Order: sequence, then C-alpha cells, then structure tokens
Amino acid sequence: MASHRILIVEDEAAIREMVTFALERAGFATEETDTAAEGLTRAVDGQPDLILLDWMLPDSSGLDLARRLKREEITREIPIILLTARGEEDDKIRGLETGADDYITKPFSPRELAARIKAVLRRTAPAAEEPLQAGELTLDPETHRVAASGTSVDIGPTEFRLLYFFMTHPERVFSRSQLIDRVWGGNVYIEERTVDVHIRRLRKTLAEYGLDRLVQTVRGAGYRFSTQV
Repeated sequence: MASHRILIVEDEAAIREMVTFALERAGFATEETDTAAEGLTRAVDGQPDLILLDWMLPDSSGLDLARRLKREEITREIPIILLTARGEEDDKIRGLETGADDYITKPFSPRELAARIKAVLRRTAPAAEEPLQAGELTLDPETHRVAASGTSVDIGPTEFRLLYFFMTHPERVFSRSQLIDRVWGGNVYIEERTVDVHIRRLRKTLAEYGLDRLVQTVRGAGYRFSTQV
C-alpha cells in the first residue's frame, strides 16, 4: 500500500527537518516548502493526503492559506493540521474556524504529531470509489492509477484530474471556463489557453494507447469525453 503523502508548509528549517525526519520514520512520504505561495501551488498540483501548515509564514498568514484551500473545490477535501506556537484558547478557535481539521502547539513530540496525523487521516478518509471504465480505459480514484487495456498509463496530476472529471461526466460538452471552475476551482486564476495545454497533454498521453479519440473538441463550444466517434 502506498504511503500517505504529507505536504509540510513551514518556514523554520530546523522544525521542517525534524518533522520530515519523524514522519518518514513513521512511514509517511513527505514534501516540504517554506512559503504560502509555493504551498498553494503544491497543494493544487500534487494533491497531498494531508497538509501540515504553519500559522506564521514569511509571505502570508497560514490562516489565510487554510481558508483559501478550504474554499477551492480542488483542495477543500485535503485535511489540514495547523502548527503554531500560539496556545491560547482564542487562537485555537481562530485556527479551527478556518476549516482546519486539527491544531498542534509547538513544541510537540514527533510521536504526538504522527499520532495526530493518523487520527485525522482516519477521520477524514473518503468513502471508497469504484474504478471508472470507458472502453479500454480504466481510472481508479482510490489508487490514482490509470490503465489502458491493462497496461499502466503514466499521467500527470492535472491530466489525471481532467480525465477523472471527464469520465464522471461523459458525453457532456464543457467550455474552457467550466473546466477551469470544475477542475482547477473557481477562485484560482487560470487562463483559458492553459486548459488547451493540458487537453493536448492528456491527448498525447492517451495517443500512446490509441485512445486520444476519447477527448473530443466541439468547435465553438469546448470539449467532450465520449466513447462514440
């Protein structure tokens, strides 16, 4: 079974290194950054299983980032644990009102942190989703794997999200702006031509298995996923 992936957003290098070491010893896969801007980008693109988010960051408040992550459709389901030196009750309430799932006060022990992460992951685990099938193409939302006629398909995270959205909404035409709202999230600024770039990448990936025909351009309207030619 694949390790849960934890994104650590913490600007103090010593704490970041300690947390990374402790979590990897506990069997988690980790990724780290020290700014809110990079944390947002990695959360959107990488879709971690949980985010450890420091309250005080050099470019923005961790609370502001938590609120934004919980507003966006694409990241709102990712659980967040806030890390902070603030231990007053009012501060804890402010932190949890952002939508964060838990709160841990510095200093903390590595064992406590790992236990709290496991508890949040258990509590927020989504119901199992069945694999999606479209002709020879299979997408498993649980394992994030895609296969064509049983052969594993190497696909990027954004292309995976696009394909998942298409396969859960077959035969319907979506404009570029609708795809931005539904795949990237309505509050994220994405140019419409960016959609075209990722559609081309998705088609190129599927073309290796003769399945690029599944993603169809509807002139003047947008894109459609269909097994019908």
